[in-house]
Amino acid sequence: MPLPMSYLKIAEDLAARIKSGEYQPGQQLPSYNELATLYSVHFSTITRAIGVLRLQGVVIGVPGRGVFVPEE
Repeated sequence: MPLPMSYLKIAEDLAARIKSGEYQPGQQLPSYNELATLYSVHFSTITRAIGVLRLQGVVIGVPGRGVFVPEE
């Protein structure tokens, strides 16, 4: 059974998906729970991955609404 992805690898993968246009500017990312299911990891791993992307400016968090790809 393969090991689950690390939060850094998940952050890299999500950044690549954003860069490729899979997630468009202004688009909301799936919920933390949906991402945890998608990557087969714990909720806290997704929280750390999204934290990395927020620090890098790749995504923005909107309290009470979710995480979004910033508009250009």
